[in-house]
Amino acid sequence: MHIDSYRFGRIVIDGVTYTQDLILLQGAVHCPWWRAAGSHLFVLDDLAQVVAACPQVVLLGCGYFGLVTVAEAVFSHFQAAGCRVVADRTGRVVPQYNRLAAAGHDVAACLHLTC
Repeated sequence: MHIDSYRFGRIVIDGVTYTQDLILLQGAVHCPWWRAAGSHLFVLDDLAQVVAACPQVVLLGCGYFGLVTVAEAVFSHFQAAGCRVVADRTGRVVPQYNRLAAAGHDVAACLHLTC
């Protein structure tokens, strides 16, 4: 799976355009990614499918401007499970995802496309 491009509110993955937040996990696109805590907060409950998969690397795309907050419990849980966690602006995690996925790493990306 490859992210072809990203801009505010729009991402293209393997030639398919998405305009809603999504999760890339184990070769699948999970879209839309609905979050009970709201669109500007990542909490552990909203990452249940990623928690269950326990990938080596979890990339959290916190929006175009990086306005999404990540609850401390998210970092604590994944780090305790031995996962590397990176939270940054979505535009910055996209190339990281492509590089890690191309190298065969077990990587998940949880991406907020706006703000």
